[in-house]
Amino acid sequence: MSYPPQLYLKDHGVASATFRSADVQPDLVIGVRSRVGYLATGASTEGQFGLYRWDLAAVPHNPVAHFHKTFSESFFVLEGTVSLYNGERWRDATPGDFLYVPPGGTHAFNNTSDAPASMLVLFTPGAPREAYFQELADIAASGRQLTDEEWTELYARHDQYIVR
Repeated sequence: MSYPPQLYLKDHGVASATFRSADVQPDLVIGVRSRVGYLATGASTEGQFGLYRWDLAAVPHNPVAHFHKTFSESFFVLEGTVSLYNGERWRDATPGDFLYVPPGGTHAFNNTSDAPASMLVLFTPGAPREAYFQELADIAASGRQLTDEEWTELYARHDQYIVR
């Protein structure tokens, strides 16, 4: 394997780094269960990746196993215990545990513990996941109940395909 093509062609570096302090409030709250920090979006990384901090309250739900066709997704547990589904079985992941899911890989996550948990979620390349997360937050805030057909349409718009 070799390095990819150069993206920066000048002979000198520039000051272009972005810093985000740990005390920044979450960018999005989804119901009572999830708080999401947009550490680096696909837009801010010119499509190279999206990195999010996902904080989960101790509120289990019924996660839906799914897959994506255009990007991979990775999970790195920072705090607590996150239940991760790798397409075959659920595993209780603790700080330092990591799950990589290539495009087409079935996966899901949940917090079934009695304590909050936190993880990093990485999408590569940087898909525009913020619109999907915002739709989930809006649905949770409104209390609206979607039909199976409405969920299928929402998921399809955001490259998310349910495994039943």
